[in-house]
This record gives sequence, C-alpha cells and structure tokens, in this order.
Amino acid sequence: MPRPQGRAADQLRPLSFERGYTGNAPGSVLVRSGRTAVLCTCSVEPKVPDFLAGKGKGWLTAEYGMLPGSTHSRKPRDKAGKVDGRGVEIQRLIGRSLRAVVNLSKLGERTLWVDCDVIEADGGTRTAAINGAFVAVVDAVTKVQPQLGVAVRDVVTASLGAVSVGVVDGEPRLDLEYVEDVAADVDLNLVMTGAGAFIEVQGTGEEATFTRAELNQLLDLGEAGIRSITAAQRAALGDRWPF
Repeated sequence: MPRPQGRAADQLRPLSFERGYTGNAPGSVLVRSGRTAVLCTCSVEPKVPDFLAGKGKGWLTAEYGMLPGSTHSRKPRDKAGKVDGRGVEIQRLIGRSLRAVVNLSKLGERTLWVDCDVIEADGGTRTAAINGAFVAVVDAVTKVQPQLGVAVRDVVTASLGAVSVGVVDGEPRLDLEYVEDVAADVDLNLVMTGAGAFIEVQGTGEEATFTRAELNQLLDLGEAGIRSITAAQRAALGDRWPF
C-alpha cells in the first residue's frame, strides 16, 4: 500500500498547534496532524481530590472524547459520565504521560484538568492529544505562574511528545493515518520526553509477530519523529518554551 499523499516512510504528517483557540481556559490548543484535529484545553482548579487534601500537593487528570461528527459514521456521545473502554484507556494514557513531566509538588493544592476532544479523526488521535495537551499545560502553568511562586520549568520539568509507528506491507512507517493503521501488521504508540527518555511504549502484533530487531527499528523511527514533534512544539510556544 503506497502512503497517502506520497509521504516518505519516515515523514510526519503536517503538524500545527493553534494556541489560544478558545478564550476561557488558560491553556487552549487546536492540534492538527494531517486530517486529525484535537482540541486540547487545560483548566486550573484551586483544589485537589480528597486523597490529596491537606498534603500541599497538586494533581493532574485528563479526559478524552470523540465528538459525534469526528468519524465517518456518527459516534454516539458518552452519557451519564460513562466513557467507552477505548476512551478510558486513552485518557489514562494522557494523564500518565503528562504527570511524568509535571512536578505536582510545585502546584500547591491545585488540579490541572486536561480535556482532549477529537474534532476529526484520521488515525493517531491519542498521540495528537498528548502533543497538544503538553502545549496547553505549558500555557496554563505560565498563566498561573505568579500564584505558584516558582518558575514554569520547575513545574513542567521536561517536554513531552507522542507518535505512532507501525509495519505496513512489510515497511516500517511513522505517524500512521487511519487507512494505514487498520492495515498495519504491527502497531506501536510511543511516548517520550524531548530529551529521549521513554514514558510509555504500547506495541502489538495484529495477527503477526515482530522481532527484537524490528522493534528496535520502530523505536528509532518513532524517536526521530518525536524530535521533530518537539521542534514543532518549541516553535509554537516561542518565548514560552520553558527549557
């Protein structure tokens, strides 16, 4: 299967971050990765869950959802607080990933609420959500920094990027679109810091197996992609880049 738009195997889709997309949340970013578009917001609440009350420590949690018109056939809305299993898994991934690079002890008793809503889905929604959410968190922490009394880089301790890689028709490919994702023999999602430290690796063979050498090749491909994503985040944040 040739790549859509004639992309090279190691080429990301066009990636953009539109900051300040909405006016109320202190962090608000529309991230586009090809046709995939996710609105990521970060709100700051001056309290923490009960299990952290009185400990002087903050919290970060994430929610993820796909809007009804984001897919080819309408996706029903989640109702009465119920989220489908896939959505639960993805929002936990987003939360874990962000907590790996946020020093919660520097927040005081505040909660960072990260909401990721998929406007259009064409593969890679979870990785796009992580990439956009990181930018939204930096903007939100920057806005409340005077109340925190510490530098932004003391709260957000490292940059964060995520990308999908996979094997399609025997070829390792970076940043899979939907038509590639459903055809992939091996599918892997990679979350890393901009400095190259691993946060999470999710990989599986789809009616196939893969070798250690093939895994290493996919990790190298994904790591190179995350370096490019980090550069795009840095360019989008400009003088707010904390590192």
